[in-house]
Formats: sequence, structure tokens, C-alpha cells
Amino acid sequence: MTVLSIRDLHAKAGDTQILNGINLTIRAGEVHAVMGPNGAGKSTLSAVIMGKPGYAVSKGSIMLDDVDITSLPTWKRALAGLHLVMQYPTEIPGVGIDNLLDEALAERGSDRSRLAALIGAEAERIGLDKSLTHRSVNVDFSGGEKKRNETLQLAMLDPRIVVLDELDSGLDIDALRDCARRVEDLTNERQLGVLVITHYSRIFADLKPNFVHVLAKGRIAASGGPELADQLERDGYDAFNA
Repeated sequence: MTVLSIRDLHAKAGDTQILNGINLTIRAGEVHAVMGPNGAGKSTLSAVIMGKPGYAVSKGSIMLDDVDITSLPTWKRALAGLHLVMQYPTEIPGVGIDNLLDEALAERGSDRSRLAALIGAEAERIGLDKSLTHRSVNVDFSGGEKKRNETLQLAMLDPRIVVLDELDSGLDIDALRDCARRVEDLTNERQLGVLVITHYSRIFADLKPNFVHVLAKGRIAASGGPELADQLERDGYDAFNA
């Protein structure tokens, strides 16, 4: 069983200390939601897990199946089975989505003989116009098309653990439902482990969390089940900012 284990994680962005001892364990097939006020460190957590440049771990570790990946570059973490769905997807002029996936799967040593058919099937499943899969990555895409494309890439690359950094940001109701349901299906079909970072519980209508965590002041201030998200919607974060 795949396990992502984060232990006593302290991290800085530049000279600013942001994470102050994060402890979190995500197992295959589980959905963990991290919620919290602005400035709590949610996006920093996703960046540090993926090894984004500009962030430094000052203490603690990130383990994937008992392998310490804390110092690995981003591309090696991706090959090891981590994946990030970005809040603000990157545009890549001149590189088609199909070409991107072909290169990524080749690097993983995956079978690409049915790549076009599989991309087409995933595009249809996620509600993405198939013609867009031949166009430059995210260039002139709407917000919904970008997130559908991100979700398509997730399904095609088949990681073991995914971090969803505000998947619901900028999405209308239909796009959010389609993307969230596809991720939920992947937890059942492939035992994908999910860390979903979000401000709002609306995504939980289709992506069901097993655990909800409150991140405040760079620490996990509380953990619970889905009922904790309901409490946050009702009461806000004041109790955790003291």
C-alpha cells in the first residue's frame, strides 16, 4: 500500500518561516482535505511536497513508501509517483497536450501504443473537447478547460498520490462536478491517494474526504471527519487563529 508520510515538516519561503511542524499521513485510496484561512501555509505545503524551487525544508521529512524524497528534485518526485494539479495551470505554447503526455509516459517507460485512443476516452469522460488535446497546453483555454485538462493529465499519468491545490478555484458548477467525480473515481479504480487543498466544502459533494484537517499558522490545528468541514462552514476559522 502506498503511503505518503510527512513528519515534523518545517519549511521556509525565502527567509520567511511558514510551516511549523506538519504531521500528515496519506494512504492509497484515502482523501485528505486541508482547509484553513488565507496565509495559513496551504499552498506552501503543496509546493514543499512537490519540491518547488524557492522553498526550503529546515526540519522534518517527506517519505513515499519509506523512501525519503525530501531532497529530490520535482521531476524525480513525479517519477516516484507524486502529482500536482495546480491552482493556476501553466500555459506551454507550442507543446500539444498529446505530445506532452507522450513524452511523460515515455519517460516512465509506459506503453504508448494506444495513447491517442486513451486520451480521447479520458477527454470524453472529463467533458473536454477532444480537439483541445492537440492544441498547446492550456493556451487560450477557459478556466474550466484548464482544470479539465489538468484532471485528464492526472488520469493519464496514473500517479500514486496527487495534491490538488484548489482544484475548485475558478470552476463553474459543471466543471467542478466533472473534475471532482473523476478524482473520486480514481480513488476507487486505482487506489489513488489524494490531498485536496481547498477553501470551500462544495467540492466534497463529489469528492468525499475521509479526513479533514485545519491548517492554521503553519500547523495542523485540528483533524476530523467530513463533519469538521461542516463546522468550518458554519463557524469559520476564528477558533484556530487564537
